[in-house]
Amino acid sequence: MQAIALRAFGRGVRVTSAVELRGGMYNNTYRLRADGGPVILRIAPARQRQFASEHELMRNEYAAVPFLAPIAGLVPRVLAADWSQEITGRDWMVQSHLDGTPAPDRLGDYPRTLWPGFFAQLGTITKDIHAVRGSRFGPVAGPGYATWSEAVLASLSAIADDVSRAGLDAADVRKVADLAAEHHKVLDEITEPRLLTGDLWTVNTMLAAAPTPVISGVLDLDRTLWGDRAADWTIRMASAKTDERTAFWDTYGPRAATSSDAWRALIYEARHLGAIRLERHRLHNPSGVDDTYTSMAAVLTKLI
Repeated sequence: MQAIALRAFGRGVRVTSAVELRGGMYNNTYRLRADGGPVILRIAPARQRQFASEHELMRNEYAAVPFLAPIAGLVPRVLAADWSQEITGRDWMVQSHLDGTPAPDRLGDYPRTLWPGFFAQLGTITKDIHAVRGSRFGPVAGPGYATWSEAVLASLSAIADDVSRAGLDAADVRKVADLAAEHHKVLDEITEPRLLTGDLWTVNTMLAAAPTPVISGVLDLDRTLWGDRAADWTIRMASAKTDERTAFWDTYGPRAATSSDAWRALIYEARHLGAIRLERHRLHNPSGVDDTYTSMAAVLTKLI
């Protein structure tokens, strides 16, 4: 920690305490106390522990910073970043400390009648991010693809390879990839790359100390990519249930509803399920891994 502080801030700053924060499921995250106040240190997994489909996510987040200007007031500032791996053998980044409480720890303290306001704010934030246009498809840091189908197929292929390397059955993911390739023209109806959050939902937000739920921060946008807005994790989660989250659509806008939209949504759901399978495997959740096979079978039934 001291070596990182020395590289990030120079000899005049000394770390006085470091506390690892819970909740992060990919990076190791610490709150450092140093001269000038607290900062957040995030350390990426070692390269050999990263799935190919999650390659160098921290560098991807760093590359996305300029494009997140519409919500700049909500995201932490990058104070230092080091990809040399000279100190820890891993990438690391120091960010400003955001005030507030993680939404999963605070939202439940409010009466449910106030929850729609939270989801309406989430809709506005997502709409602002989705309004940013790109010049190619795929992860913000690359590789970039000329067509949306190429980006989707590359993602599905990487997920399938990761599932296989983890010793799990990837046949269902590969079947989805085959169907996506066969019907690539439906994917390529999407011609304008938009910025996707990749992973934004309640767990990635902070709430201010206020009488109503007020989003004061947005965290961990390391899975950002250029693509179809409907492919975003946030859209998937907003569509998952008919409860307070329906207020999301009041500010975001209506969902697309053509037959092509419905078919693409199934491909996107399969991609999400493949990523969920990998995460649950990494977190040693075998029953959760098994559940993804049941869910994927249901998706394939609708696709075939």
